[in-house]
Amino acid sequence: MSRRDLTVPLLTVVLALLTGCAGPGPAPGAMAPPGGAYQRGSALFGMPDYIPGQGTLYVQPNTVPVGPFLAYNREGHLVSTMYMVPIRDLRAHRDFEDLAVAPGMKPQRVQLYYNDAHPGVAEAHYHVVLWYVPEDQEPR
Repeated sequence: MSRRDLTVPLLTVVLALLTGCAGPGPAPGAMAPPGGAYQRGSALFGMPDYIPGQGTLYVQPNTVPVGPFLAYNREGHLVSTMYMVPIRDLRAHRDFEDLAVAPGMKPQRVQLYYNDAHPGVAEAHYHVVLWYVPEDQEPR
């Protein structure tokens, strides 16, 4: 399958996220940890506690691999919502409905990038990141 064959499913995911679908999650100004069923990714998957370029990730285990993964900076502020969409799901033309954006949060931009695999998501996938902060405030 070519990258072109993945364009329509990826655009569908990104457009759904940009519409600002509200769902369960933290409100503006939310601080880590998010509470509820969310757990720290490092405790679940053995990934680093803080990942440069992403921050500290929390996810509800029953939503893995797609998520949402909530990312917090070193000060504990919510900076992004990340989805990890397996390529096999894109190839299968799987629909992704009701993908949650943190209530009251409006993404400033969306980032999409490929990842072979990592702890927690052991297959090739795309990261779809909804950034709530300007690029110069991303976790470093």
